[in-house]
Amino acid sequence: MSGRIDVDRSLPPVAVPAIVWNELRSHALETVPEECCGLLLGKAAGFYETVVRCRNEMTRLHQEDPLSHPRDGREAFHMNEMDYVRIEEQAREERFQVTGVYHSHVGVGAYFSELDQAFALEPLFPFPGADHVVISVVEHRVRDIAVFRPVRATGGFEGRVLSTEAP
Repeated sequence: MSGRIDVDRSLPPVAVPAIVWNELRSHALETVPEECCGLLLGKAAGFYETVVRCRNEMTRLHQEDPLSHPRDGREAFHMNEMDYVRIEEQAREERFQVTGVYHSHVGVGAYFSELDQAFALEPLFPFPGADHVVISVVEHRVRDIAVFRPVRATGGFEGRVLSTEAP
């Protein structure tokens, strides 16, 4: 990895249903000053039909062991494992799959940081084919929402703007 990945505005945006867009925005705004996190479910890769919130455990981990976890929930997220295991099981029962992982950045833009990339490429990451959605919250307003998709040919990611579908 060599630095963060920004949105490539020359690529067409990825459209999502308004209900998904609004839920991502709401969750990000409700958790300020900390980052939010959760999963996106759909019937096929690249589609987001449902947003399921997870608890961000990073502040708790930081308080318990600041050497191992130097960042708290204002600068990072750690998805509660019981949340995502329960969500994944429920999704399978309803014939959905985890198509995306989302989190917010507070006070900065919607980019895919080196830390985000390391998390996504971790061998034990539970959703290796999932997209990664980042919501930028600046001054208590959502500035941008972007999606970072794995690119098989390079082993990296490409960033696109996330937008709502036309009604």
